Amino acid sequence: MDFALIMFLLLLVTGGVWLFDRFMLRSRRAGDAKEPWWVEYSKSFFPVILAVFLLRSFLVEPFKIPSGSMIPTLMVGDFILVNKYTYGIRLPVIDKKIIEVSSPQRGDVMVFRYPENPSVDFIKRVVGLPGDVVEYRNKQLYINGVAQQQHNDGEYNYVESGLHFVHTERYSENLHGHVHPILINPDTPSMRLDAVAEFPHKDSCSYTEDEVKCTVPPGNYMMFGDNRDNSRDSRYWGFVPDSMIVGKAFAVWMNFSDLKRIGTSIN
Repeated sequence: MDFALIMFLLLLVTGGVWLFDRFMLRSRRAGDAKEPWWVEYSKSFFPVILAVFLLRSFLVEPFKIPSGSMIPTLMVGDFILVNKYTYGIRLPVIDKKIIEVSSPQRGDVMVFRYPENPSVDFIKRVVGLPGDVVEYRNKQLYINGVAQQQHNDGEYNYVESGLHFVHTERYSENLHGHVHPILINPDTPSMRLDAVAEFPHKDSCSYTEDEVKCTVPPGNYMMFGDNRDNSRDSRYWGFVPDSMIVGKAFAVWMNFSDLKRIGTSIN
């Protein structure tokens, strides 16, 4: 069950008990009678649950990075903080936007609900805005026909779960002025056509063994992982609608395997 929904139900229950006691039960108890345990617990937990619910719904929400699709920007085991209001104020539980604040920009690291399974949260980088023509050809990213500059920063090696050693090359990619690191594995193909799923607006994309080219539909965004050859992203499952946006990632607050990452800003 969705955590926000669980929090909301607990809020209703504890708040309802507190109000019921305040306006109904209290006047019927003897002056020296002790409150029932369920009333005492509800009154104690209600303000705590309310504070957590409001903080998590409108300001900041924590997430954990479960996979290596965003290496080297984010590492497996990073606990990150996500700004919930950058892209607009949304009603909790139903996720309906009620106040427009700003829109995602190319280069933002964004958390969103996975289109193939909305109960799961994903994190990737925004590479395409509504109306953009995004091409990924021979491991080079093009936006509206313009190649996004890449600079080779040398080798980058890491170990996946199961002690699988991965050799890649690290690049600095300039995405319309937003410079960030990416990984490219020279030994893997640009596209895995057998992994491409059916998705809404798939007719906006064309595929070859070396290229994917998409026109991003209105109200949607195209998302890539920074670990380009180890990321199942918009190249394979399509676009992220505005209604599925959760927020913008901005900092690492904990990684129990690497304490040096605490406080790392997410660029």
